[in-house]
Amino acid sequence: MTEFPDNARVVRDEDAFDVRSVAAWLGEHAGIAGIPEVRQFAGGASNLTYLLRYPDRDLVLRRPPAGAKPSSGHDMAREYRIQSLLAPAYPHVPAMVGLCTDHSVLGSDFYVMDRVPGTILRADPPTTLDLTPEQTRALCLRIVDLLVELHGVDPETSGLNEFSRGTGYVARQVAGWTKRYESARTDNVPDFARVTRWLDETQPADVASTVVHGDFRLDNVVLDADDPLRPVAVLDWELATIGDPLMDLGSSLAYWVQADDDPMMVATKRQPSDLPGMLTRREIVEYYSEKSGLPVDNWRFYEVFGLFRLAVIAQQIYYRYHHGHTTNPAFKDFWVVVGYLDSRCNELIDQLEKEGR
Repeated sequence: MTEFPDNARVVRDEDAFDVRSVAAWLGEHAGIAGIPEVRQFAGGASNLTYLLRYPDRDLVLRRPPAGAKPSSGHDMAREYRIQSLLAPAYPHVPAMVGLCTDHSVLGSDFYVMDRVPGTILRADPPTTLDLTPEQTRALCLRIVDLLVELHGVDPETSGLNEFSRGTGYVARQVAGWTKRYESARTDNVPDFARVTRWLDETQPADVASTVVHGDFRLDNVVLDADDPLRPVAVLDWELATIGDPLMDLGSSLAYWVQADDDPMMVATKRQPSDLPGMLTRREIVEYYSEKSGLPVDNWRFYEVFGLFRLAVIAQQIYYRYHHGHTTNPAFKDFWVVVGYLDSRCNELIDQLEKEGR
């Protein structure tokens, strides 16, 4: 068995669980014998993710954090079912092993899946990944192709239409994320009043109804261990649903830091999207439009929405830290990021108003 992945670390005390209880459940329900070695993946800022290492197999366990507010983002049964239904139509999801809804085992719902080995592009890519700008561009295009392919999955034939709430997805997203921000706001962050009012007043109608990932980023894509130019899996399906694909693209590109972005934006970088050869946000939008056949005539709305939504996610995480539900020091300055994202949204709105649009 290979060494543990770089981001698989000793489990934090506050995130520990009864390993023997989980092992017993896996033995009974999945026929997996033995007690695994356990590590915690450090990258997740929402749900908790663990590596379960058996002598001949690596599994991954997902569960919600302590103090998490109930929402679809922490619904393990939902996340498990989405991937199970999606796998036949979109072969880029990990294989599901089992879902546990018996809280006597772990204290919450959790699910287990096979680990997909390979490389994940985090803020600082591994030194062994030595790509030329041309190779980096090719990889970037292939990853965007993954999103286009996902948006091309038929919700009805895949069975995923059960997650559809019909038309009005854009309106529900604007209203829903506004409400989430209000619920998670602390006294050291802005109110986003102008931004949410602008989103409400300028929102377009849905352009389509497709399967959307909800958190599509470079660091949620696994690259083949032997061929780093070949993406093999997409992870973290907690926010997936049926919705507007341009909202999904806008949410994705909120994380996309370019080399020419301002220093504060660069400081928020969680993926190496600024490497030489990576496409710019504008180039991605143009390529996506060409490949998907969807016109993107109102991009600024989706851009502002994506940044606002990212601010809400950051604030929800900070809320848990602020109220002592987690002591992870990585979250202590998230309120600064929230304030920055408010300023960035307002700058984009100002630019539109100056242009008379």
